[in-house]
Amino acid sequence: MMKLGKLLLLAVAVFVASPLWAMQLSPVSGEKRQADRDAIRAHIDKIFQAYIHKDGDVIRATHATEWRGFNSSSKTEVRGIDRYMQDVEGYLKGPVRMSAYKMLEFDVIFYGDTAMIPYVADVTYEFPGGSVTEKLRVLDVYAKLADGWNQVGSDTQLHPDSLEAQQSEAAPAGPEMKKSLMDAREAVWRDWFSNNRAHLEQVIPPETIAIDADSEKFENRDDILAGARSFAEGGGKLTRLEFPETEIQVYGSIAILYSKYAYELDVNGKPIAQSGRATEVFVYRDGKWLNSGWHLDSGK
Repeated sequence: MMKLGKLLLLAVAVFVASPLWAMQLSPVSGEKRQADRDAIRAHIDKIFQAYIHKDGDVIRATHATEWRGFNSSSKTEVRGIDRYMQDVEGYLKGPVRMSAYKMLEFDVIFYGDTAMIPYVADVTYEFPGGSVTEKLRVLDVYAKLADGWNQVGSDTQLHPDSLEAQQSEAAPAGPEMKKSLMDAREAVWRDWFSNNRAHLEQVIPPETIAIDADSEKFENRDDILAGARSFAEGGGKLTRLEFPETEIQVYGSIAILYSKYAYELDVNGKPIAQSGRATEVFVYRDGKWLNSGWHLDSGK
């Protein structure tokens, strides 16, 4: 038994020190394995062509059964080809279609029969009414399986250049977004006049800066909350609130509302009417619109 144990230890030591083991762990550039590099490059092109032609069967076949990774819109890990195809289903049935792609950067590094492929590509999508080109930053993982090289994992993200462009370009505000913004805007006004502190603390973030029509002071969050409390304690009540005109600009997660406003108050039996213009900034954070700043004037 002792001799057998020594032989096993010797065999393990020889295997660890063997050139084959070292080769499996050593990185090899794509240029030194040109045939494998070309096969992987052709496979990636096949995936792009499958997306261009909305060929679900080819998309499924070009991804391993136990695929793991993230798509550009993933919030959690995508596990397995069935889950991957669920994400793809919306694209296959929808009006948007990938029409072209251009590889800008491409590299391959091998570790035995596993390869990592970082690349950057411009991808053009067509949709009713126009087209858009986005730059993607991708890290694919490939493995040489029984039937050849196949993609076993990937992380696909928008390139920082495209993210910056999205944040700086005006986006259309659809009916649902307009309604959610106007509802959020009106709720903040009504909550201020009613001193609904619990909700105000949720929708007015710490960084808020406000300029009111009758004040030269730049107010912070504490000032705003104190003003709401003072108005309520002074016997003030809101009796009418209207926004007869509103224009909206949206940039990424930021929305700017330009409005005309009019309201009437009852302060200890005394009616007060006020109207003017408002410029308000909202930021979409944690699933809701936060009112991070505003500037009111009397409209004169």
